[in-house]
Amino acid sequence: MPRIIGRSISIRTNTVNPHLTKLQTYPFEKLRQLLAGTTPNRDLREIRLSIGEPQHPTPDFIKGALTKALGGLASYPNTLGIPALRTAIVEWMERRYGLSGIDPDTQVLPINGSREALFALTQTIIDPSRGYVPLVVSPNPFYQIYEGAAYLAGAEPRFLNTLPGNGYAFDYDSLSEDEWRRVQLMFVCSPANPTGKVLNLEDWRKLFTLSDKYGFVIASDECYSEIYFEEGHPPLGGMQAAKQLGRGFDRLIMLSSLSKRSNVPGMRSGFVSGDPAILKAFLLYRTYHGSAMSPAIQAASIAAWKEETHVVANRRQYREKFEAVTPLLAEVLGTGMPDASFYLWARTPMADTEFARALVADYNVYVLPGSFLARDAGGVNPGAGFVRIALVAPLADCLEAAHRIRQFVSHL
Repeated sequence: MPRIIGRSISIRTNTVNPHLTKLQTYPFEKLRQLLAGTTPNRDLREIRLSIGEPQHPTPDFIKGALTKALGGLASYPNTLGIPALRTAIVEWMERRYGLSGIDPDTQVLPINGSREALFALTQTIIDPSRGYVPLVVSPNPFYQIYEGAAYLAGAEPRFLNTLPGNGYAFDYDSLSEDEWRRVQLMFVCSPANPTGKVLNLEDWRKLFTLSDKYGFVIASDECYSEIYFEEGHPPLGGMQAAKQLGRGFDRLIMLSSLSKRSNVPGMRSGFVSGDPAILKAFLLYRTYHGSAMSPAIQAASIAAWKEETHVVANRRQYREKFEAVTPLLAEVLGTGMPDASFYLWARTPMADTEFARALVADYNVYVLPGSFLARDAGGVNPGAGFVRIALVAPLADCLEAAHRIRQFVSHL
């Protein structure tokens, strides 16, 4: 049995998966440890902008669809999901990305949120039996599931730094030819967490060229795809890019989610689509993994994928917050509007960890140090000297937090 000491766990590696010892503390636990012993300014109410959890209300029609379907709890769900859900997803993909010919039986699979699917997909794809240690490529900074999934699949992560100096583009040359030959999976996040960078068609062309040359799978994490600022100009998706470039979906998997789009993070509902051969293997893995979606959640998901008015209203709220907050913080932190998503990626005038700690102590505002979202690669941590500010709270709270941050910086 693990020996538990306070909040830490001492693992005897001879009794459990040794890859567990490679996992780093999750960013929000790092933040908790950073703030241990720090007393927030009690004269000011707490404002948390540290976690990317949507705080807009869940639409009533989604909650209604969920409660009406509670009778489905009496039945075991099928891992493949009901045909009506897969059809609703395909119809959404046709409207959103202009795709056609997507087979709901072989090219769409419901998932219990993108985090679970990102992890499980990695276990499905990685083959450690080829006589070398496989590599998984990740952007840096990144969503920490990418790293953990790689380690627990018996692979090693390799990080491509994304820095403001080159517009947050991937530095492909940072990996050697030998490393590229060992790559089996590459994670792409567009719009990116935390920078908000959206890949354009030329970016996708380069990615597909590399995938064709070295044979690795691209996992396109698009959970922020519906949070953008100009109606009629949504971010380009991976499968959409493949179609525009006249290619199929070989070695390409797209992951999407309702959490941000429809303000239902607690539903844990999304889907994967793309290469049918990979999805066939993924379905087999998930069948054994026990990852079927609840019938009630499936019913609510159908309602959400079929309706766009609430998504437009959701985007409008984020746009209002960014338009109000970004100019205030740009003057003191040098940040600007992202391409999309609901994060501001802001430079700090001191170490990002000290900035976050002192901001809580002095002004009771919580942000996430950028260094917690990145790893040292090529002699640099590309998150150091930045903080991620999630504009998920109500407009009034975001504005209040922005004014407090301005005061904090002005007094440094």
